[in-house]
Parts: sequence; structure tokens; C-alpha cells
Amino acid sequence: MSDLTVVAGPSSPELAARVAAHLDAALVQAELRVFSDGESKIRLAGPVAGRCVIVQSTHPPTDSHLLQAMMMARKCADSGAKVCAVIPYLAYARQDRAFLEGEVVSVALVAKLLEASGVASVVTVDIHSEAALAYFARIKNISSIPLLALHAAKMNLSGPIAVSPDAGGAARAEEFARLLKTDSIALKKSRDRTTGDVTVDPNIGADVSGRDAILVDDMISSGGSIVKAAEVLKNNGAGRVYTMCAHALMIGDATKKIQAAGVQEIIATNSIPGAHAKVDLGPALADAARAIL
Repeated sequence: MSDLTVVAGPSSPELAARVAAHLDAALVQAELRVFSDGESKIRLAGPVAGRCVIVQSTHPPTDSHLLQAMMMARKCADSGAKVCAVIPYLAYARQDRAFLEGEVVSVALVAKLLEASGVASVVTVDIHSEAALAYFARIKNISSIPLLALHAAKMNLSGPIAVSPDAGGAARAEEFARLLKTDSIALKKSRDRTTGDVTVDPNIGADVSGRDAILVDDMISSGGSIVKAAEVLKNNGAGRVYTMCAHALMIGDATKKIQAAGVQEIIATNSIPGAHAKVDLGPALADAARAIL
């Protein structure tokens, strides 16, 4: 794809390199300068061609990474390139509707801002709310479940069972279990609307005694739900407990809390760089960008 350039955003340089390698495309670094007042400036360290793939995940600092993505998109568009923004972790996707009067539907605003910046299409991974997809003119949402299941198949698991921390993720765990050729369950989670405290029903409706349990989720943020789920599984006699997700945000001391709850290993994709990024999205993102362009 000789007319294609991959731009490595400041949040995702390693992932961008993997995408560029899979596409056999030129890789251009985005040089970031942050001034003393907090303002930032982006400079593309090379020319962009007819088609431009910007790789920039919008994990914390969320607003900074989002603004950087728009800066890069504007520069590529002004250079005459057709822009595809590869945003593996798409911030604000959870804010897909107004729950209280006066609230902003943030993901709708993000979609408009990206379009105004020159983004023609978006590729993302396991968007938290599929309702958010409707706000984008052209977006491809790819699933990390096949890649996570492939990784799990190479692990030395004993009688594995896929577990969703809540009913909302049941379909995700079922798909993971199908690929792993095993079974799945969904725990019953509730959240106090006043305090925000999470509880998980200890009656899980399945015998997990001695079985390795894999908690499958789209993202881990504070780790509260995973901690409660792991404790319930351990109390029901599960063997080793693992957690696998697309996006390991791991806010604050999330890693320590999850490990203290008895989780053997935290496994995530490299949508967000870090110690838990063990599953490579590069080829899948590259294929999706090629298709949408």
C-alpha cells in the first residue's frame, strides 16, 4: 500500500509500529511538545501520503490523547490525505445517552469533533456501548475475544470455565467459551446507586470446584467488579483465577487490589500499553484499517 502512511500517536507508538509493519506502510512519528502552561503542540516528523492511518488510543490522560488525535487528523487532512483514526480504546463510549437533564451525550460530541478534524473513518476495539456506534458516520468495531481466546488456549489451564462478572457481559463470555471449547457462566452483580458499592451474588449457579476460572470483560478500570467476582469464585472452590480484557485501564491501585483478591494473572490486549498488554492487536487493526479505507 504505497500511498498509505501510518502516524504513530504519542499514546500508541509501539502499536502503531506493529500496524505499519503489517500494512507494509511508511511509519511517521508524531512529535509531542508540552509547554509550561499545559498547552501542547504536535509535529509530524515526515510527509503523509494519499491515505493516512492515525494510531492513537485515548486512555488517560483521556482529554489530552483525544485532542492529540484531532491535531494529527487535521494535519493529515490538510495535507490532502484520507484519514482513518485507529482508536483501540475509545474514550467517552460509556457516555452514550443523557441520564439526567442537562447532561451532555459526550460520545456524540467526540464523533462530531473527530469528523470536524478530518477523520473519515474510525476503527476501535470492543467499544463499551454499541449504542455509541450510531453517532459515527463510518466506524468499525472489532472484537478482541478471538485473540484473547487464542492466548488462553496456549495456557496450561485445568478445566477452564469462562466467567462474565455481570449479566451484561454474558454474550462476550459465551463467545470466548465457544472458541475455547468450554462452558461459561455470568455472575449476578448489583451496584448501589447512592454509594456506588458493588456486590456479587455468592450463589453462582454452577460447580466451579477445582476449575480454572477466566473472568472475561471488555475493560478493567478501578478493578472493583473483578475483585468481587474473584472473591466469589474463590469462595465457591475455583482453582486458579485469571482475568482477560481488551482494555486494562488499571486506575490507581487496581492491579494490587486484583492480585490481593487471588487473581493469578491479568491479561489484556495492547490497546493500552503497560505490564498487562500481552495480546497484540496490530494485525487485526491493520486488516480493519485496510478494509475501511
